[in-house]
Parts: sequence; C-alpha cells; structure tokens
Amino acid sequence: MTKIELIERISKEVSLSKADAGRALNTMIDSIVKALKKGDKVALVGFGSFSVSKRKARTGRNPQTGATIKIAARKVPKFSAGKGFKDAVKK
Repeated sequence: MTKIELIERISKEVSLSKADAGRALNTMIDSIVKALKKGDKVALVGFGSFSVSKRKARTGRNPQTGATIKIAARKVPKFSAGKGFKDAVKK
C-alpha cells in the first residue's frame, strides 16, 4: 500500500476529503519525526512504538573493491510492533 492508497482509504473510512485525509496523515508523520528528533519515544497502544536507536561506529567493506571503510556512528529510527498489531497480522 502506498501513501496515496492510504490517504484514499482514510478518506473513505472517515468521510473526509482526500486533501483533509492527506493533511491528517502528513501531520501525524511530521509529529512522529519531530518527537524522534527531540529524543522522545512515540507509543501508540495496540499498534507499536517508535524510538531512536544508536548504532556504534564500525568498519565495513566496499563490495566493489574489497577495501575496508569506516562507517560512522549514527542514530536510526526503530519501530517495535505492539501485541495487538502482531496478533492482527498473525491471524
């Protein structure tokens, strides 16, 4: 499912215009991103939680040349599915 398909589904389910559904979805995504940038965790009970995880610096290999390269430490977004979400997908 693409973002446009999701907007269409929200529009039909909640009887909103596609523009309003798109703004609502974009606002939700922007809010999650802003919270993660601040270092906060976003928990949606029954669905899952979004958090930021830290990756350590490490060495890797360039697959074309085989040369060793240094990969810098970084922060990456992480999603953990909640029990309700896991159970819904399982069935």
